[in-house]
Amino acid sequence: MSEPLNRTTNPLADVAASPEATARYLADVQRVLLDIGKNLESLALETRVHCRDTHVEGDRFYDAWMRAQPVERALRDVLKHVEGVTKGLERIAYKRRAHDENVTAVEKKRKEKALEKSRKKNPPQLNTAPGNAAPGSTGQQVPQQEDMRYGNPTSIYDLRNDRRSA
Repeated sequence: MSEPLNRTTNPLADVAASPEATARYLADVQRVLLDIGKNLESLALETRVHCRDTHVEGDRFYDAWMRAQPVERALRDVLKHVEGVTKGLERIAYKRRAHDENVTAVEKKRKEKALEKSRKKNPPQLNTAPGNAAPGSTGQQVPQQEDMRYGNPTSIYDLRNDRRSA
């Protein structure tokens, strides 16, 4: 039976906790895989030469080549998979760093969202105009003119009927 993964028994737990450590570890693995890929390329060339040169009495000129094709194809497939794994390791390191950046940005986004929500619920109070001084203030009151046509904001639809918006 396998043990559950936890920090005390798993040496990669510390590596997984840090995007920099993850990138370093994946780069080391990628170097090893690239070395293996080079060795596999050399092996593929040597295997190709050997298999194509192996002739049996009574072969036509292309029989050895036909027998070598499945072996060459298998080695080619393995090389493609190794290249895919190395490219995948690069993607993993990038996505791990992006995940860490997203996690740090979540708190900021939530604060901004909450602030925006509170602004919508409680719009800021405008200062009172000098003509509309609060009761008990010592400012002089300016008489309001009721016939000021352009003093109050109106909508485009209210202009036809000479109405003012609220």
